[in-house]
Amino acid sequence: MSGNEAAPTSQGPASGPSRRKAIIAVAICWAMVVFDGYDLIVYGTVQNNLIESTGWGLNAASAGTIGSMAFVGMMLGAVFAGRLSDSWGRRKAIILSAVIFSVATVLCAFAPGAIAFAALRLVAGLGLGGLVPSANAMAAELIPAKWRGSMATLMMSGVPIGGTAAALLGLWMIPAFGWQSMFLLAIIPLAALVPLGLRYFPETLGSPRAAAAVSPAEQAPGQAPGQTTARTGFAALFRGGFGWLSVLFAASTLFTLFAWYGLGTQLPKIMRESGSDLGPALTFTIALNLGAVAGSIITAWAGDKFGTVKVSVIAAALAGIALVALLVTPASSTAFIYGALVLAGVGTHGTQSLVIGAIASHYPGELRGTALGWALGVGRIGAVLAPQLSGLLLASKTVPPSMNFLLFGGAALASAALLVVIVFRDARRRASASVAA
Repeated sequence: MSGNEAAPTSQGPASGPSRRKAIIAVAICWAMVVFDGYDLIVYGTVQNNLIESTGWGLNAASAGTIGSMAFVGMMLGAVFAGRLSDSWGRRKAIILSAVIFSVATVLCAFAPGAIAFAALRLVAGLGLGGLVPSANAMAAELIPAKWRGSMATLMMSGVPIGGTAAALLGLWMIPAFGWQSMFLLAIIPLAALVPLGLRYFPETLGSPRAAAAVSPAEQAPGQAPGQTTARTGFAALFRGGFGWLSVLFAASTLFTLFAWYGLGTQLPKIMRESGSDLGPALTFTIALNLGAVAGSIITAWAGDKFGTVKVSVIAAALAGIALVALLVTPASSTAFIYGALVLAGVGTHGTQSLVIGAIASHYPGELRGTALGWALGVGRIGAVLAPQLSGLLLASKTVPPSMNFLLFGGAALASAALLVVIVFRDARRRASASVAA
């Protein structure tokens, strides 16, 4: 992080696993996040097939509802797994989350109807939502504090990499083996990554003993410099000066995830309704996710150099402008559409990765998992609403499919506005700390 943004003063936990085991543990967490991303995007790749070939009687609106079910589960999973990872340990929370989403996703391939399929997506969402805050909290405790922002951003690069893999595999596997084959691949984390996690994950508890001290800009009012709070639980997120910060991070995450997961779930359908066949429609999803991968790298560098929150404002605004521009872009301007979607991927996913890094830096260790779970849990409300609202727009037939880009672009711009407030809040904290010194 730059000198303009506060960062924890701790260089990591006082004691813990060897450097080699820590690196392996972080790599396993990242690989699990890749499958988390795959699982989130896989529904978008098969949605048209579920509507057209299953005989379940689905349309764009009902398919959007099913798409929302995983995000409902994620909303619950993120909140409670974040809290459990602070009290029971990151290791247990990560392993449990991976087992739940892997088993439920595999079972989706054998769903006899739409209701059973939706129920399994809900259960899978519980695991998907629990994995990300727990994995990020563990990674934050296994690396030096100065790298936490960039590590959180790079960790989240696994989401679009998994999404890209889902779109690429869908081009080949769906025509060759049917849509069910896409869900069977979720056996890999259960068979390979869970055993590795059981071997290499340390027991990081997120307790006050392992808590990192916070810097003056993150210091709660009334605390001595370097002091951490001993309070834990959701209530602690709204005490000691953290209240508005918790609200702002959660609200910005809501709007960012509305844009990111709305696009990830609905983009193939939007492009199909705009006249593309399945192949080109999935290539637009690939462009979005490749932009998100690039965004993870670019924003990790920029966040360390200029400050995670400041860069997140720029990233969110970039995504919003690119998406709104698609509203008036002719369908024949293919190169511009691809370019705008790449920028949207850079901006939306880059923003969320930066926000996760900022949360890891703004809260003490004993609140980190809870804070991440809170923000991501509330953020899933946006992920739940996005497929629903987009599906209704697509089903109405009274507005062009491109109106979805205004919907998602407006959400990205709203996130940028909320993050600006955090930038000013941090500036005031630094100024107050300088005066006190």
